[in-house]
Amino acid sequence: MTVRLISGGIRMSKIILLGIASIFFIGCAHIPGGIAPSTTPIDGRAYDILGDVKGADTRVLLLGILPISGANTIQGAVNKAKAKMDADALIEVTAEGYNSWWILWSNTTTVVRGKAIKFKK
Repeated sequence: MTVRLISGGIRMSKIILLGIASIFFIGCAHIPGGIAPSTTPIDGRAYDILGDVKGADTRVLLLGILPISGANTIQGAVNKAKAKMDADALIEVTAEGYNSWWILWSNTTTVVRGKAIKFKK
């Protein structure tokens, strides 16, 4: 009976230790980005505001070193945001980044928010 309690305690200790150790391989971070008046010079041109839009670009790494997705760029996030409303540019732009680390993979994401605009002809 005593042997079972000791071996059960050892197994439980290993499980608890493994759980605590895995916490060091999991995490998240939010990185503030920048603010810009527009993604292209307006130069006094007239435009219509299409609405608020958000675009994101993400890179995923397997085991933290092997890329399994495309690059993570601000321009990629801007292009995705503009494509949602077929916009010519964004105004009142903000950008920020997020990192997530998991045991087997990590992701880095850039998010761009702004107002989509279309220039008048």
